[in-house]
Amino acid sequence: MGALSGKVVLVTGGGNGIGRDCALIAAQEGAKVVVNDLGGGLKGGDEGSTGPAEAVAQEIRAAGGEAVSNSESVTSLKAVQGMVEQARDTFGGLHAVINPAGILRDAMFHKMTEQEWDLVIDVHMRGSFNVARATIELFREQQDGAYMFFTSTSGLLGNIGQANYGAAKMGIAGLSRIIAMEGERFNVRSNCLAPVAWTRMTQSVPIRNEEHAKRREIMAKTIRADQPARFSVAMVAPAAASVSGQIFGASGENIILYSQPRPIETVTKEEGWTVETILSEAVPKMAPKFFPVSRPAPAPAPAQAG
Repeated sequence: MGALSGKVVLVTGGGNGIGRDCALIAAQEGAKVVVNDLGGGLKGGDEGSTGPAEAVAQEIRAAGGEAVSNSESVTSLKAVQGMVEQARDTFGGLHAVINPAGILRDAMFHKMTEQEWDLVIDVHMRGSFNVARATIELFREQQDGAYMFFTSTSGLLGNIGQANYGAAKMGIAGLSRIIAMEGERFNVRSNCLAPVAWTRMTQSVPIRNEEHAKRREIMAKTIRADQPARFSVAMVAPAAASVSGQIFGASGENIILYSQPRPIETVTKEEGWTVETILSEAVPKMAPKFFPVSRPAPAPAPAQAG
């Protein structure tokens, strides 16, 4: 009996990278899997292929599991509704969605085109809306449903050249939080994950300097796609029923819980603020707690659990 025995799971972007491992591991844990992947390139906008999704579905079936493939785009609500119907028609239901489907169109913001912005927002933000909207009523009615959305440190911490991607990923964190709040009394859970793994998406990020190159070399050897995939599968399992509304990270064998924005300083002036006093009093009072503009250095690995 696996952690997902008797459950049906939809995995988007399941033809490559983290999505592929999510589909394979979910099947190993007893789930019946709908493997969705448009089969397009990393930048999107090109003609897709049924090959990647079907190859993963075949691999699952060859290992004794149950899976079907789907090559529609998450950018279409109608297409995602079709994925839900496919799951129900083939396997009799749907209980969880793991949604790592994504593309990149990196550019410095002052050079970013409308198309580069729109394509990334469409796949990540609109795609996350679509998979949630197509399933939320079913999950509420059956009082059983779990989402694993994918955010990114590009949004949580920032990353130069990824304003479109970072904005979408921060939006996903907000979407996940509110779905968790609204779904709580219906046993509908939602979490999101900021993964770090050596995938074609990671490999596409330009090398900035020698230190970055060395980190990439280490990533290729030690930070695999199956690690965040395993965590994603665990979080949609019934045994994680108490976990919702959280932002996690997974990097190698490090599992990370991220803080969420909360007030850290409040300054008050009973007679009211003026422009002059805001600048001379409020800002200096808050300044010691300002976050630096630069991205923080990676934290050292914590002590192992156990």
